[in-house]
Amino acid sequence: MKKRMISGIQSSGTITLGNYIGAIQNFIRLQDEYELFVFIADLHSITTPQDRKELQHNIRSLAALYLACGLDPERVTIFIQSEVPQHTQLSWILECSTYMGELERMTQFKDKSRSQAEKTANASIGVGLFTYPSLMAADILLYDAAFVPVGEDQKQHLELTRNLAQRFNNKHGETFIVPEPVIPKTGARIMSLTEPTRKMSKSDPNPRSFISMLDPLKTIEKKIKSAVTDSDGIMAYDPENKPGLSNLLTIYSVLTSKTIDELVAEYADSGYGAFKADLAKIVVDTIAPIQERYHEIYASAMLDEILDTGAFKAQRLASRKLEKVNKKIGLGRRRK
Repeated sequence: MKKRMISGIQSSGTITLGNYIGAIQNFIRLQDEYELFVFIADLHSITTPQDRKELQHNIRSLAALYLACGLDPERVTIFIQSEVPQHTQLSWILECSTYMGELERMTQFKDKSRSQAEKTANASIGVGLFTYPSLMAADILLYDAAFVPVGEDQKQHLELTRNLAQRFNNKHGETFIVPEPVIPKTGARIMSLTEPTRKMSKSDPNPRSFISMLDPLKTIEKKIKSAVTDSDGIMAYDPENKPGLSNLLTIYSVLTSKTIDELVAEYADSGYGAFKADLAKIVVDTIAPIQERYHEIYASAMLDEILDTGAFKAQRLASRKLEKVNKKIGLGRRRK
């Protein structure tokens, strides 16, 4: 029997090439090896302000992109987080056994709250941004997921999930599976094209810093060709001293399956211009068919059928787990 794995991506904007390489490509590889659940994390999206219509579009768009990129609904359960109310119910229960100090140590909270404050003067930081690691734990623990694919920046959150599962099990008896991380060895962290010491992010205010999977193809080409490198012109993989070039080499390697050493040797005498031009074509050739499939799927009834099926399966599993949790801690009514 296959072990279960779960993951999700926020619906706060169109996913980037970094999301595709770091997450979705791995989902595609893993969908034969595991019983894979992939959700649209729309509840996590509202930890920062969202326009209602734009959020609704982004939810459907992300689901369509999952399918366009190659996730097979016959092998993967795809659903929308907010359509399974047990996520928020278990999140509250877990919050009640999560310590303030654990949440205060979360580096993503520090980074996101700082970024939000910088965008809006005197901005108040919502409690949801502080407590959302408890919701993330609920997302995982509801489904008895044995494994969770995570990037380096999510390891801290998964460690909290493991701690909360163990804490609950120790107090109330075996209830949750304690999940293990699966960290891809290559391409797990794609960096900004303009500030290559920072992760590529769809929320970056500079649109030149990231490649959206729905960017016009000409725009994608321009962004790759204008990506920050360095001035010495020496082809080498050196993330510390050549972060921009190393980032582009990583993208090239992951999309072509050529090793970085092979690429360094291939372009040793060509210069950055030829390297970037070839990489731009590779990225465009990768994204173009995905965009074509996306536009076919987005408005289709098939997408709604897939999401309905996924929500039904997720609700069935989640309700069983929540019922067990409620019984163990004494919530609800005991009938005479």
